[in-house]
Amino acid sequence: MKAVLQRVSSASVTIDRLKIAAIDQGLLVLISIETADSQEDCSWLAAKIANVRIFNDENHVMNLSLKEVYGDMIVVSQFTLHAATKKGNRPSYIKAAKPEIAIPLYESFITQIELELGKKVQTGRFGADMKVALCNDGPVTIIIDTKNKV
Repeated sequence: MKAVLQRVSSASVTIDRLKIAAIDQGLLVLISIETADSQEDCSWLAAKIANVRIFNDENHVMNLSLKEVYGDMIVVSQFTLHAATKKGNRPSYIKAAKPEIAIPLYESFITQIELELGKKVQTGRFGADMKVALCNDGPVTIIIDTKNKV
């Protein structure tokens, strides 16, 4: 699984001109699932994201987690994070999991992150044409890949 974390002062997801998710301070998490991913990846990634210290403390040092600042989260599926661009000019998405594998793992990740945070998170809609708006705070953008745990 790959995740792009963006620390935001605001973010929203709109589908067909209807805003389905909106937050103020928190994280916008773009997540991509590949065929080789498992429940273990979901659990590890959820714990990592909930506890990563990328929010400023009283000394303006990134030393606090999303849990510690009581921030909110939007999770959006984005298979294009697994784009292979080594050959040619057209990205290949061969590593991205098909919906029958990706949807259950995406839903499991959402359940796991809600358990880690102790509250509900907002989401996009898997497979939908979404318009994602954000104000990246910092900017702070972190990429986490479960294939690079060590």
